[in-house]
Amino acid sequence: MRILVVEDDRMLALGLQRALSDVGMSVDWIADGKLAEEAMKSDSYAAVLLDLSLPAPDGLTLLREARSRGASVPVVIITARDDLDTRLNGLDLGADDFVLKPFEPSEIIARLRAVIRRHSGHATSKIGTSNIALDLASHELSYGGVTEVLPHREFALMRALLERPGIILSRSQLEEKIYGWGEEVESNAVEVLIFYIRRRFDKQVIRNVRGAGWMIPKT
Repeated sequence: MRILVVEDDRMLALGLQRALSDVGMSVDWIADGKLAEEAMKSDSYAAVLLDLSLPAPDGLTLLREARSRGASVPVVIITARDDLDTRLNGLDLGADDFVLKPFEPSEIIARLRAVIRRHSGHATSKIGTSNIALDLASHELSYGGVTEVLPHREFALMRALLERPGIILSRSQLEEKIYGWGEEVESNAVEVLIFYIRRRFDKQVIRNVRGAGWMIPKT
């Protein structure tokens, strides 16, 4: 899953990149408001971590514009501005959560999971169908009586498929969900991940739709 980090503090952004990557998230980092404005128009992000004190436009302006366009991506504000008016304004403009600096990376990770889970309509950390379950907190996939912890790329692929069971996702759609900017993606990368998952569980865990992509059946 891809996360957009909009933060002009380089050290903080790099720390977030490391922490989020360690739990299987792909991170794109932007430090400039103008570039962030364009990036937030993409529909490939599972969530956005948004600082407020940015080179123009600032974070609140970015949030206002994103929501006015109808963007529904979950947004977690991260800021050192702790006054009540700023918190209320951010939430009223459409932020899903508000975290004050300094914070522990583990808290950010938990809050991201929570807002993404709510956005996807899931009350617990598990998603799936009657035959397959993926735990978003532990990265455990259960299928056919087998439960294993998935490496982060395999986890990201299964999450993308299980968030929309019954829907076919193409190679390019899956790559957007799994890999961040600047990451080298080999032409058969998705096929290799699917091969590893099928080898762990069963060939039928992921269905191939010839010429279109892959899917997880609804039932």
